Amino acid sequence: QAPLMFTARRTAEMIKYAANAFLATKITFINEIADLSEKVGANVQEVARGIGLDNRIGTKFLHAGPGFGGSCFPKDTKALIKIAQDYDVSLRIVESVLAVNENRKRAMARKVSHALGGSLRGKTIAVLGLTFKPDTDDMRDAPSIPLVTGLIDMGAKVRAFDPVGMEQAKGELPSITYCEDAYSCAQGADALVVVTEWVQFRGLDL
Repeated sequence: QAPLMFTARRTAEMIKYAANAFLATKITFINEIADLSEKVGANVQEVARGIGLDNRIGTKFLHAGPGFGGSCFPKDTKALIKIAQDYDVSLRIVESVLAVNENRKRAMARKVSHALGGSLRGKTIAVLGLTFKPDTDDMRDAPSIPLVTGLIDMGAKVRAFDPVGMEQAKGELPSITYCEDAYSCAQGADALVVVTEWVQFRGLDL
């Protein structure tokens, strides 16, 4: 049972925005640590586990990935920034979180290209997971959208599979091939990108 707190309306609104902005910051922080870990030869998953053992930090929202999306984090961080601007207050950390997150989503296609020698022309890329998070069909601001469009812009052919989100994805990404399952999606691909952490993808034998 969640604790119940009574407070003023303005404070309640600020709690909602501040909570989501903080979680967005935590996601963005571990994504930047992932970039640094890649350069220095550290394992970001072990780094996340190590810092998560500190109870002041905790383990939640410390999974490096393609950036946050969905209906809450982007909307609420932007709303918090707008409120701050209206009252002439600078929220440089939250502004940086949004900027870094957008840059990360755009950079994902470049990472795939770099892994394949710098060119995606004529290559087939398999994408597993399209929704902004697992256990939903929600495509709002999903990181898969800039990834897939970036891959296509670089000349790649894209195949994709999502357990429940493909019908919704077709409206956002009409020019890719949608597969019946993860194995047919991955078969013969030059690279495989897991975008959404669906439980179904964890035990795949690929």
